[in-house]
Amino acid sequence: MVASLYSVDDEQKTIWVFLDQVDGELERVSLEILSKGRQLADEAGWSLNGLLLGHQISDQVQRAITYGADEIWIAEHPLLEHFTVDAYTHVVEKALVKGRPSVFLCGATPNGRDLAGRLAVRLRTGLNADCTDLRLDPQSGLLTSEVTGFGGGVIALLESPHHRPQMSTVRPGVFPLGDEDPNRVGLTHVMEIEIVEGMIPTKLIERVVGEGVDLTQTPVLVCGGRGIEGKFDMLQELADLMHGDVGATRPPVDEGHIERERQVGQTGVVCRPKIAFACGISGAFHFVVGIQDADFVVAINSDPNAPIFEYADICIVDDALQFIPALIEDIQKERTTSND
Repeated sequence: MVASLYSVDDEQKTIWVFLDQVDGELERVSLEILSKGRQLADEAGWSLNGLLLGHQISDQVQRAITYGADEIWIAEHPLLEHFTVDAYTHVVEKALVKGRPSVFLCGATPNGRDLAGRLAVRLRTGLNADCTDLRLDPQSGLLTSEVTGFGGGVIALLESPHHRPQMSTVRPGVFPLGDEDPNRVGLTHVMEIEIVEGMIPTKLIERVVGEGVDLTQTPVLVCGGRGIEGKFDMLQELADLMHGDVGATRPPVDEGHIERERQVGQTGVVCRPKIAFACGISGAFHFVVGIQDADFVVAINSDPNAPIFEYADICIVDDALQFIPALIEDIQKERTTSND
């Protein structure tokens, strides 16, 4: 394989995180990765840097530092106000070649994925995409990235021993958000950049942001599997009563019963709700990882030997299609009585 632009011998023992921002606000996934990066850096005795691009975004520097960054490299320019892959790739490539970090991490957002793919080609290094876990060996300095395949049925551990930077993208919600330290002090490195409009073949005419679903933030998650036979209206009614939202395993998504953005698990969204309901779900591992960090899990399944019960705090052996309507009725009656 062709050599990367800088070698293992040239690297700095540093973890860099691309700080994805939209409209001048850092994306939550960037802060999640900073939190994980702080843990990895402390274990290895390395430093943790953030890379921030935009226009008039210096107010976000301290926020990144409070989540664990030792130093923020910042590039500000009107042409960087909104993400364009050409401009961002140009600036980030030069920053990485100058800083030579051993590890470079991006959120697996549309922008992060687009940027990381371009950079991997430019820097002639590898890219591990949509990782669900990261480990850093303090002795060897090797980053191990965990990714899944074949619908979550296979877990692969990937390393890049000979090329730098070691690059990975991480899905939102995979890592918990650490606590802010408002007293934390860090350094700021202002990058001098040369960029003109003629270098950017694309032009942003209009930004239209659709209303998506963010299951990573819901306090109550009501998930359905094959056992609910596509009756997600019933689960939505329960979720509304609980001030939560609805998720699903992969089969109902593949069958078209619910949107793919609501798929929970290794090939979907990883969530950390206060309460998770698993309704008519057998409990395959690639789903369980999507709710295993919930504070409390309620499982409803007609099969007493369903694997989901091994992960649940309350196990209800019953037909979800019978139990959920009864639960909804009881909640409604209780609230009516309380209001009276």
